[in-house]
Parts: sequence; structure tokens; C-alpha cells
Amino acid sequence: MDGLSQRVIVEGLLYFNRLAGVDEPVHVRGHNAVKDIVGIVQASTLVIPAAGLGTRFLPATKAVPKELMPIGDTPAIQLVIDEALDAGIDHVVVVSSESKPSLRAYFEAAPALVASLRDRGADGVADRLASIGRDWRVSIVHQDRPLGLGHAVGCAASVVEGDAFVVSLPDEIMGGSALLRTMIDVCSASAGSVVGLMEVPRSEVSAYGVIDPIGSVDDRGVVAVRDLVEKPAVEAAPSSMIVIGRYVLTVDVFAEIGALTPGAGGELQLTDALRAQAHRSPFHGVLACVDRWDTGTPDGFLAAAVEHAVRSDRSGPLAQRLRAAIDRAER
Repeated sequence: MDGLSQRVIVEGLLYFNRLAGVDEPVHVRGHNAVKDIVGIVQASTLVIPAAGLGTRFLPATKAVPKELMPIGDTPAIQLVIDEALDAGIDHVVVVSSESKPSLRAYFEAAPALVASLRDRGADGVADRLASIGRDWRVSIVHQDRPLGLGHAVGCAASVVEGDAFVVSLPDEIMGGSALLRTMIDVCSASAGSVVGLMEVPRSEVSAYGVIDPIGSVDDRGVVAVRDLVEKPAVEAAPSSMIVIGRYVLTVDVFAEIGALTPGAGGELQLTDALRAQAHRSPFHGVLACVDRWDTGTPDGFLAAAVEHAVRSDRSGPLAQRLRAAIDRAER
């Protein structure tokens, strides 16, 4: 898997009681060690948990993984990947399942199809197909059972490279890479994990993971984090800043995942591993500075597709029709 300009697909099957990498030595970065390693933490790998069944999108997801459903003419997972590539990532790890062979097929080279398109003069489409996995590497690992987000992230341990890595949830689409760039910079500077944040009305905090901040948010949207609280009661919530589906995590999180005890439903919660990190190491959040679309439901997916079409330079006539339809619906 050395070098760029090659497509590499690595498949593995990970088991609940044997998470890859958990028994391997890791560097646990504590507060006292930060001054010695600040500035050398690098993130070059993106992990995308994509083993879910997509039950809210049935019957479509019986045949097509939700991650491959298009927003405009681009699969949702590719938008997530493009965001990370623009932030400097060059290795993509997809945590999939054996029930989603089409996800693997999406990343495989298709030289015959590319050649056929070029023969027909469709060079633009051919170039897009040929670019998938060409200048960045792809690894695919399988999660054997859906045992929570923590378990899914842990399944990627054996193929994650570097001191830190990005986790992007594929059912959240961002309007650009600015948030992720800032998060990677904060992780590099602090040698600690970083979560993406969004401020919501206080009445809504009980549906989300909420941070307990240390001090105030700075002019870059960065805030130090003391703790994370999962779905707190409104009156007990330490803030109105919720964790969204973007993370830049130092690799010692794999040790924390390996130490987790299964909770409700037998799941390993990523939030519990992040809390352990926050209690012993520098930990920060960054408020989102870009648009965000939650595509986890059919309504949210449709809204994202419509807004992307309206904003897309390639969809001028369609954007006009959609704007007119929206105007009519709002009258």
C-alpha cells in the first residue's frame, strides 16, 4: 500500500472480541507529554463507518447502500471523501459489511468502462470514473456485527496510519472542507482529539451528545472540552453545543475503545472512549463554519439533494426550476 497513484482495496473481517489493533502498543498522550510532541501529530487517514443497514431507506437499501445513493450526480460517500481529500487526507478506510459488495465495487478500477466512455467521446465522465482511488488509497474492512460506532471505528485500527485520523459519518454532508481543516490543525497543534460542533437551541440538546466546555469559544470557533454528555436533560446540559459527525482522533482512542464495556444493545459507544480521552488529555471542539446537511432520513437526504442542485454550477436550468417550485410551495 505504498505511495499514491494506485487503488488498493484491503478486506478484513473484524470480530467483537478481537478488534484489530487493540492489543498493539499505542502511545497514550497525556497532558504532561503535550509539550514534547506538539506540532508533530499528523492525520492522513479518513475512516468512514458504512456498515449500517440503512433501514430508514428501505426498500431502496435492500439493493443499493445508502452511501451510494446520489446527491445530484455524486454518491453521498464521494462527497464525504472529497471533503477530506481537500483537507489533505490521502488514505480512505471504509468500514463496510459483507452485505454491501457494491461499496467495494464502487472503488474498484473499471478500465473497460472508462475506455468505452472515451470511445464515445464522454471524456468528462471517464475522467471522473478514473479518478476514483487514483491519487488516494482505499482500504476496506468489514464489521462483522453492528455493535455501535465505537466498534466500527475500532475495526479500522489495523489500517489507520499516522498519529491521528479523521472519522466522518457518511450521513452528514458538509458544505466544504473548512471545518475539517481547522480540526486537523487544532489536533496537530494540541496533540489531542477534536470533535466537530454545532450550536442548537437549548430545548433540543437532549437528542444529542453535548460538550462541557472549558472557557469560551475563540475567534476560530475552537473551545477546550472538559467532558461529553450523551443526551442530557435540558436542565442539566452543560452547554448547547452538540457533537456532529466529524472527528479528528489521536490513535490512542483505539486503546480506549478496546477497554469499553458494551452498553445498551451490546454496543460500544464512541462517546465513552472520547470521554476517557477528554479526562486525561487535551481535547477540543470546533464550531462548524460550513453548511451541514443531515442525510440520515429520506427527508433530510432530499433536502440535501435539492440544495446541492440549486447551488451546483452544473445544474443551472434545474436549479431555476427547483427555485420556482420552492417559491410556489411557499406561497
